Amino acid sequence: MRGAAMVLMALVAASGMAARAAAQDLADFDYEHLSLRGIGFEAGYLPGYRIHGVRGEIRSLGARLDLGYLGPGLRIAPSVTYWSSELEAEEVSRLETRLEQLIAREVGPSGSEAGPEVDLGRITWSDLVVGVDAHGGGDSPFGWLSVLGLGASVHVLDGQGEAVDDTFIEDLLDTVRPGVNVHLGLEYPLWSWSRLYWHGRYEVTDDLRYFNVRGGLQLMFGGTAPGEMEPR
Repeated sequence: MRGAAMVLMALVAASGMAARAAAQDLADFDYEHLSLRGIGFEAGYLPGYRIHGVRGEIRSLGARLDLGYLGPGLRIAPSVTYWSSELEAEEVSRLETRLEQLIAREVGPSGSEAGPEVDLGRITWSDLVVGVDAHGGGDSPFGWLSVLGLGASVHVLDGQGEAVDDTFIEDLLDTVRPGVNVHLGLEYPLWSWSRLYWHGRYEVTDDLRYFNVRGGLQLMFGGTAPGEMEPR
């Protein structure tokens, strides 16, 4: 039910962006309009219960580039985000049980009637996300700029642990997956050279889904674009 709601939100966002784009002449959209006009540094968190198998609340760190507007009202922002967490004991135990069953099936029980025992110890799992967001913006009360959009990303997932390093288990945990996201947020211009921003996003890959809430400070290299609020 919750996943269907997020898909619906993504479709609404996409249709809104498409409608805005359709209202403009295609000639207004050109990569020549893009140029680096700011860089932001951010921190955030992911509620661990949204990510199957990982423990507790997860911190994230990241950075983004502001490339300006591809066309009227459509801003492009590449970003990179990193988070890491320890796998829950229950998830590690599940992996150990599967390995014990695999070994027993292939070579038979050894050492005791209970069969082989596998101890994987502590395993950490991290995600390096490289993506590009496209979002529209509009003025909000009290000088805030609201944004809503979609993004595409690549998730480089890495599993590590003393007992699993350089084994096929690490190979199973180490994967590269494409993903998409729907995001919304608020931005506030502090001075001509900086702005605060807050974004909430829902990331989706083939078998990984999670919320990420992040906030940061963006350093600006140029002035505001038409439709953006000037700093007070």
